[in-house]
Amino acid sequence: MSDPALGDLCDRYEQLYPGAVVDVLDDRGYEDQTLSPDIAPLRDGMTTAGVAYPVVGRPNRSVDPDENMRAILRMLGDAPEHAVLAYQTNDDRAAHLGELSVVSLKAQGARGAVIDGGVRDVAYILDEEFPVFSRYRTPADAVPRWEILDWGTDAVVGGVEVSAGDVVLGDHDGVVVVPEAIRESVLEEAEELADTENEVREAVRSGTAPLDAYDEYGVF
Repeated sequence: MSDPALGDLCDRYEQLYPGAVVDVLDDRGYEDQTLSPDIAPLRDGMTTAGVAYPVVGRPNRSVDPDENMRAILRMLGDAPEHAVLAYQTNDDRAAHLGELSVVSLKAQGARGAVIDGGVRDVAYILDEEFPVFSRYRTPADAVPRWEILDWGTDAVVGGVEVSAGDVVLGDHDGVVVVPEAIRESVLEEAEELADTENEVREAVRSGTAPLDAYDEYGVF
């Protein structure tokens, strides 16, 4: 069932940029919420904001391909509306997401995927306009090389702990994770910060010295 309040939360986050959210988190003592800079969008201009849906797996060349495929498809089918899949792959060889998975996720109302691992079918994914952030690209399919272990659980993605219900926000600057317990209050504070930064921008454009602008607005 669709959740309008959750959809509104994600839409509001998507209007922000990770830098503002990181600044708010830093002020609150959450200084390690930014994923490794190795994880980047498939194309500049991609943005994603949604609720984390963690996925965990590991390399395994002995996995039964049919059983593994069925488990991966169950995971995809379980992805909720407004989800951003967040993959802890523990891998650097296989592609953990491809075109058909993206088509399925998009049809279900998912908002993106952030993969501490690989992706393939990049041209087709770009045609789908589905936001995907990954560490590398490879044509090597995950099914015979990598075993899915669990989903909807806790994960460590790009060096950051991610739990179901956290907010994941990404653009061409990178990806930040906001813990579920503070996602509403951080959103409100980041929106206020963004408004203040707009005022600073206009002041500086009008000739205000940087230090004077900082003294007046408290940010720069």
